[in-house]
Amino acid sequence: MAQQTALADMAADRTEKPDSAVVRDALGVGVAVGLSGVAFGVTSVGSGLGLLQTCALSLLVFTGASQFALVGALAAGGNPLTAAAGAFFLGVRNAFYGLRLSQLLALPRAVRPFAAQWVIDETTAVTLAQPTRRAARIGFTVTGLSLYLLWNLTTLLGAVGAKAIGDSDAWGLDAAGPAVFLALLAPMLKTSTERVVAGLAILLGLGLLPVLPAGVPVLVAALAAPAVLFAEGRRSGRTRQDAADGQGEQGETDEQDVEIGEQDVSGGSGEGR
Repeated sequence: MAQQTALADMAADRTEKPDSAVVRDALGVGVAVGLSGVAFGVTSVGSGLGLLQTCALSLLVFTGASQFALVGALAAGGNPLTAAAGAFFLGVRNAFYGLRLSQLLALPRAVRPFAAQWVIDETTAVTLAQPTRRAARIGFTVTGLSLYLLWNLTTLLGAVGAKAIGDSDAWGLDAAGPAVFLALLAPMLKTSTERVVAGLAILLGLGLLPVLPAGVPVLVAALAAPAVLFAEGRRSGRTRQDAADGQGEQGETDEQDVEIGEQDVSGGSGEGR
């Protein structure tokens, strides 16, 4: 019994992660992604937004993919309402992140409204990678705090220096945010269904860019998830139905075998008598 307890303790120790390692990983993500705020600041000012509007987006919205989608659509001449709708649908994913993180972090009720501001791709990725609740809380806090501070600081720097940089398209800075988003998303696509959804969304978004107004392809790409899930549900339903039909046919065959066996037994008994 003592040996089993010791083995259990050793297994538990292997799952532990030092706080310093969690902080290091969280800071790495926060700094790496936070620096791309410069690209957002430059792109936002280049799309026609002012300095205060650009900084307000980073302070209040604080979700890079949605921010880049908004200013990108505006820069392409899209309707502001369409651009805002595309940014909104991209931001909806954070609500689903929150459902998962609320159970994992189990934060006090008084803290949750403030923590909700930091529920984004990066904090979710770091938090879910941790083996314990303590490590998850540290990872979430350090990533959220470092990224929030650095993202807003670099947004300000990018917006102020936009005129000195000149044409942001020539530098390709508008691609920095989406590239970071894809780099974080790719390792999270573990199932074939998730990969199909991502692939279909990319095809819809890129394929419809030349034919639809700016911002609309993002809205259409959001249909990839329900379309794939519907097809997956139909396929699973057919598989279950085929399995049920096979079991029914097997049951009928077994009943026929039993009847034939009973007839043979009856016939043999009659001949014996």
